Amino acid sequence: MTRTPRAPSAAMKPLLTLLLISLGSVSHAADHIVEVSSGREISRTELLAQARQSDFLLLGEIHDNPHHHRRRAELIAGLAPKAIVAEQLDEDRRTDWARAPGETLEKRLSAAGFDAAGWQWPLHEPLFAGLAEAQIDVVGANINRNLARRIVREGSPALPAPVAAALAASPLSPGAEATLDADLLDNHCGQLPASRVPGMRLAQRARDAAMALGLVALPDRPAILVAGNGHVRADYGVPALLAKLRPGARIINIAFEEEGKAADTGTAYTHIWRTPAVHRDDPCKGFGKPRP
Repeated sequence: MTRTPRAPSAAMKPLLTLLLISLGSVSHAADHIVEVSSGREISRTELLAQARQSDFLLLGEIHDNPHHHRRRAELIAGLAPKAIVAEQLDEDRRTDWARAPGETLEKRLSAAGFDAAGWQWPLHEPLFAGLAEAQIDVVGANINRNLARRIVREGSPALPAPVAAALAASPLSPGAEATLDADLLDNHCGQLPASRVPGMRLAQRARDAAMALGLVALPDRPAILVAGNGHVRADYGVPALLAKLRPGARIINIAFEEEGKAADTGTAYTHIWRTPAVHRDDPCKGFGKPRP
């Protein structure tokens, strides 16, 4: 749910690809991984060991930071699951890395329903290239765009039965609902009319429920999700739903953040992984109102 700037122009894409390649040379020594419960900094090796003992591993992201995608690909490869769940594909879709070996990665992803323009390709290339190289399938679990629009307009009657049941079993606390509403407003640059907030909230929760159900269906343990930081929050995101679907499950949820940038993470995550920041223009320019 983390907002990203508008897609780069065709003329800028070659330059962006060169940028992604150069990011691979940035030292991981610039990263800092904090275990929230203890407040101590841990190594990637220790995090990997903890992840192996979990039932569910939820990996957040700031969508336009390629460092986050590269680090997650490396972490996932170290766990070597057969498949993971991804926000970027709709439910009932999955990659086929054996498909047409001569095709580009983008075309193979598009065949699985990946919206290259919507996800500002090649921003996610470090993630999916790593998964393709390791032959780790990507399984979709998000609701499709048309259904999300129906939920915003029609409310609960538009929810698929499994999603409705999962949400009914895990209502938000007043505090969690207020936090989600504030994040929705922030992600729309304060331009979201109050009348639309309930529908947007329900659509967001429907996405989270669909992803939680997709995780439960994976046979691998830990079952792994890649999604925006908002989706993996413990208070209103996927973890809250997993706690009801699989009581007692061991859940690790990691926020990927940026050094030098303020973030209200609190106890919403088990771990905070900070990487170098990337330069970005004010994402609220497209809304006609700069961020305060």
